[in-house]
Amino acid sequence: MKLNKLIDHTLLKPQATVNNIVELCEEAKKYDFKSVCVNPTHVKHSKDLLKDTDVLVCTVIGFPLGANSIETKVFETKNAIQNGADEIDMVINIGRAKINDFDYIEKEIRSVVEAADGKLVKVIIETCLLTEAEKISCCQAAKSAKAMFVKTSTGFSTGGATKEDVALMRKTVGDLMGVKASGGVRSKEDCIIMIKNGATRIGTSNGVKIMENEKSNNEY
Repeated sequence: MKLNKLIDHTLLKPQATVNNIVELCEEAKKYDFKSVCVNPTHVKHSKDLLKDTDVLVCTVIGFPLGANSIETKVFETKNAIQNGADEIDMVINIGRAKINDFDYIEKEIRSVVEAADGKLVKVIIETCLLTEAEKISCCQAAKSAKAMFVKTSTGFSTGGATKEDVALMRKTVGDLMGVKASGGVRSKEDCIIMIKNGATRIGTSNGVKIMENEKSNNEY
């Protein structure tokens, strides 16, 4: 197992500067991470910085609240791909999930998947805000809408990934979809726990610390 190739090296803080993005991409090249995960405003620059490497550019849609309209999420997705995004991490409409409107959740996911035009889409369900039944239903909606991944968290809400949530998501989606654990993964040991419970991708801002076998105190 090449742990580096399971890591989306992440910088989503609103105060991130162009210089921070340069540093992120240099780290991603050094450790050959799977991707960098950046806000949409940094997609084009990141793509330029990572040319001639196999490090992908991932970006976030409807981030971090998920409360944008479907039309806005579709536009964001198309714009991100035009700017060079290889992967899309979208946040569902959590309020709709809380009233069991999973037809809406499936519709918005499918709309983003179609807008992504074959690019890999990961669906952030924000597990810390959902009941177990809601988590299952969100994962089922993502599966029905033909998304490629489900993802635990934005890292900006009340909690991050847990091994229990990762296991539940893996059980729900089966073996044909990916599961991304994000939020609070701070060490190599954390990564291994998530992977043992079914994660096939790790979203973390602690990638360098993890590769150097150190534990980080960063929240995300």
